[in-house]
Amino acid sequence: MKSCVTIALVPSITSGPWIYWNDLEASARKAAALGFAGIELFTASADAVSFDSLSALTQELGLSVGAVGTGAGKVIHGLTLTDPDPAIRAGAVTYIQDMISFGASVGAPAIIGSMQGNVPNGIDRERAMDWLAKGLTTLGDFAETNGVTLIYEPLNRYETNLINRLDDGVALLHSLNTRNVRLLADLFHMNIEEASLSDSIRRAGSLIGHVHFADSNRGPIGMGHTAMTAVAQALIDIDYQGYISAEAFPLPTPDEAAQQTIQSFNQYFG
Repeated sequence: MKSCVTIALVPSITSGPWIYWNDLEASARKAAALGFAGIELFTASADAVSFDSLSALTQELGLSVGAVGTGAGKVIHGLTLTDPDPAIRAGAVTYIQDMISFGASVGAPAIIGSMQGNVPNGIDRERAMDWLAKGLTTLGDFAETNGVTLIYEPLNRYETNLINRLDDGVALLHSLNTRNVRLLADLFHMNIEEASLSDSIRRAGSLIGHVHFADSNRGPIGMGHTAMTAVAQALIDIDYQGYISAEAFPLPTPDEAAQQTIQSFNQYFG
């Protein structure tokens, strides 16, 4: 398992669950100095960061890019895979394809979280789920042609009414006409939705492709009440070998949150 820390690079967004903010180079240097293996990027668009500068920086620091987030597609552009307007759904697919290409250029998968959307008012659930499945299938195949997987994230009930639990995510993935989509196990969302985080992780098994490392209050691990010993053992039991990425509030400060995160990672996985 590999440690990873999030960096938000969207100037119009000033708060959220990301550890480092705005300055890619300074943030990456801090991450490397603390011993993180990778960085997860949240950018406004696929061309917000130059490939040459990112590649040179990560090579210099011995860092990898663990994943790229797509949430700005919804936050800034209002695009989701379940919008009733087919033009908006098509725009969401195009935006995510661009992010997949960006991530693939540095060997990183793209994450679909908020861009999945919701069951819209006046639309039955089956139809919305069909739109989601078609979008994920198209994007999973596109990611495969780019040599990366696609990561799908179940979110808690306050953020989506589509898929909230890992078990339902597993069922969704099995229904797709692609086998190139994996699940994101976000410990914060799971704390709200799962009866047992560790049991859910074991049932999902090899379908887990990314983990978001945040405590029950979405602070860094160690600042809430998540039973991390059991969670860590479950990840070991399924032979998870991906990134453990801190998508948590930068509390009390970004530097202190990063330090708390790497200490917790080393405690449970080091």
